[in-house]
Amino acid sequence: MRDLAGLSPRSGVGLLLLLLIPPVLLALQLLVLARLWVEERDGGVAFTVISIEPERGSTGQAGGARSGRPGMEEEGELMRNVERTYEEENELHERQVGPRVMELQLWAANKPSFPAELSRIVTYITRPQLNCPRVLPPGKAQAESPPVAPARWLLCAEEWLLPPPDRPCVAYSFSMDGEDADFLSTVSRLGCEIHRFDPSTSNASVGHLGNSLAGNQGNRGVVSQHKLWLEWRAPKRHGHRKSGGQGGVSHSLADIMATLGHRTVHFLYADLLSAEWRVFQNWIEEGTVQNVHHLVATVYLHWAGFEVGGSDEEVLRYWFSVLRGLEASGLQLVHSSSGEGHSVLKHTIESAHSSYTLSWANTRH
Repeated sequence: MRDLAGLSPRSGVGLLLLLLIPPVLLALQLLVLARLWVEERDGGVAFTVISIEPERGSTGQAGGARSGRPGMEEEGELMRNVERTYEEENELHERQVGPRVMELQLWAANKPSFPAELSRIVTYITRPQLNCPRVLPPGKAQAESPPVAPARWLLCAEEWLLPPPDRPCVAYSFSMDGEDADFLSTVSRLGCEIHRFDPSTSNASVGHLGNSLAGNQGNRGVVSQHKLWLEWRAPKRHGHRKSGGQGGVSHSLADIMATLGHRTVHFLYADLLSAEWRVFQNWIEEGTVQNVHHLVATVYLHWAGFEVGGSDEEVLRYWFSVLRGLEASGLQLVHSSSGEGHSVLKHTIESAHSSYTLSWANTRH
């Protein structure tokens, strides 16, 4: 080997450049890593692939030199990891966004007016918004064409609104008066997984009775009984609130769905005995109602309802805001039937009724 002292100036410069290349490349790598760290710290997501080694073929031996580029299997695994990362980040973003606030509607007459507010809400709940050429009447699983006999509720049986026959469907019923029998019959004939919630029940003749949410997942057509009721307040992490002296416990609809492993409720029946307004508001603000495809619910007008206060005009305005919130979440009114009595907030109103059973279909699912 020749002595370095015998090198020409030109050769010395070349050797110096060769010696400088590794530190320069190392510095570039450090700069890129620093940039990625800063972007990740600030919430950004960046993916950079740098190849500084010439591509070499495999040696064909275990433990041989690997290529600077990942192989096809490694690239596929990398893409799967990226997809999982995006899915997890999207779910985290949805949880971090938190509940939205229900929009309070303007006054019907630009100022408080009982007749104007009453006329607006009665008109709204008695005029269907969605025309369904095919409907499912109570207790039946065969679609019919309107007009049908007067019915308390109807399910829109348009094909695009019903779950496919070869896929599981889920039905919930919240009722303490037994008036949901026809609903349970219909969804049972449709082959749905059915869960019935009643904090006062002592009937164990069908399904499984208990305070636990352990249900009959996948047991289609069978009713699973739960001694539970709906909650609209923020959940208490340290325990469950007792419900109305009935000995049951209360859960939000979102918690019930999560516990039972359901992302969608295809059919939901609710007779909440004047708790419906606050429950509906909770569904709107948590976004839960967007995962309900068909909703049958009774609304009561004879008094303001649980935890609803204010003047009569303010209560009517609040009720209308709740109904508009359901519509904004995708629910369209399919059918309306009136109950007995003509009392609205303790006023006798011959042109209105004390309760209405409303049937909605979600047109956004």
